[in-house]
Amino acid sequence: MDPLTLGLLVAFLTILILFSGASVAVGLLIVAAFFLLVFDGTRSLQMLPEVYFADLNSFTVLSIPMFIIMGASIASTRAGADLFEAIERWMTRVPGGLVVSNLGACALFSAMSGSSPATCAAIGKMGIPEMRKRGYSDEVAAGSIAAGGTLGILIPPSVTMIVYGIATETSIGRLFLAGVVPGFLLVALFMLWSIYSTWRSGAMHLLSPRRYSLRERLEVLPRVIPFLIVILGVLYAMYGGVATPSETAAVGALLCLVMAIAIYRMWRAKDLWAILRDSTRESVMILFIMAAAGVFAYMMSSLFITQSIAEWISQLEVNRWVLMAIINVFLLVAGFFLPPVAVILMTAPILLPILTAAQFDPYWFAVILTINLEVGLITPPVGLNLYVINSIAPDISLKTILRGSMPYVLCMFAAILILCFVPQIATWLPDLIMGPAI
Repeated sequence: MDPLTLGLLVAFLTILILFSGASVAVGLLIVAAFFLLVFDGTRSLQMLPEVYFADLNSFTVLSIPMFIIMGASIASTRAGADLFEAIERWMTRVPGGLVVSNLGACALFSAMSGSSPATCAAIGKMGIPEMRKRGYSDEVAAGSIAAGGTLGILIPPSVTMIVYGIATETSIGRLFLAGVVPGFLLVALFMLWSIYSTWRSGAMHLLSPRRYSLRERLEVLPRVIPFLIVILGVLYAMYGGVATPSETAAVGALLCLVMAIAIYRMWRAKDLWAILRDSTRESVMILFIMAAAGVFAYMMSSLFITQSIAEWISQLEVNRWVLMAIINVFLLVAGFFLPPVAVILMTAPILLPILTAAQFDPYWFAVILTINLEVGLITPPVGLNLYVINSIAPDISLKTILRGSMPYVLCMFAAILILCFVPQIATWLPDLIMGPAI
């Protein structure tokens, strides 16, 4: 069978299996084993255990559970509520200041936790009731938190960036740096829209009537600043050449766990068990998908599907930006149905050679890919953040949350366009600190 035709058959069966309700990892293993057995014989199956564990046999992979423990330690405390309260006290007199405060808290909490669902849950539990109490509509209250939570996969330290680095064999430190300025850009676009929409609606009554003194504004910071210092220390150690990503992640996880115990008095065995249990569950899920994706990629390569797709695309006589647009539409659709980690592991190894041949920077593309996948977190049918917000505020319908998040989806598309016109936004900081990529 022609490899391209076989590739279409693989894509169809993969979609069918995943839509059947099977987990992503199990679905990929089933498809890979089936096609290897049919087209390559039983001997090919003998390689599967070795291939399965090969992608996990890397010291860099240790950074994933360590960063997850770091995020879980912070998410299990009141750090999110304290962060929201601290920012809100500084933004009370700004139009839409409470929405801006929530978005700022989401951005900072994302940097501390690296998890979109954790950010939605931590900031939303306090932010949504407060916004509704102040007179903000349910759409604005729920939609802004759902969108703000997506920043967790872009602003470093980001687990999805680590997965991209492992899948494409690119520098994780450089990927983290590439996400910093675009992360600030996206936060700025979110905030500008919130201020403009509040001003345009004439809802100036949403300004807080209370004025906080300087002492009141500063008193909550000591509970939050230590966590931010740890994150900055981790990033400095990584970029300063002091330690590897895995080593810095391990130290950061330990320090965040210690601070959760010291600052928020989480010394009960029940609390620590919950942190380790949730971290283990999420880590195993990601590592399981990584291993299964490795087997799936091995099958695609063994049957020459990957090589044929890359050759076919490279022979298309289209402008490279048309190619980028096609790839982005494909990723957008994939993100509607699959979690970001699965999309990255399944597509990045195939797309990267094509993109580098078209002279696109792989670190710039990582940022484009991540923002694109953020859209899938707040759009159905998967839309994980929508369901997290709905669980926090069950009386707000999914339809209302979706309507409230749509303006922020447009902000994400605007960020992608800006990055296409000015790619240096993503590449400037990595080149400045680490030197030009070879």
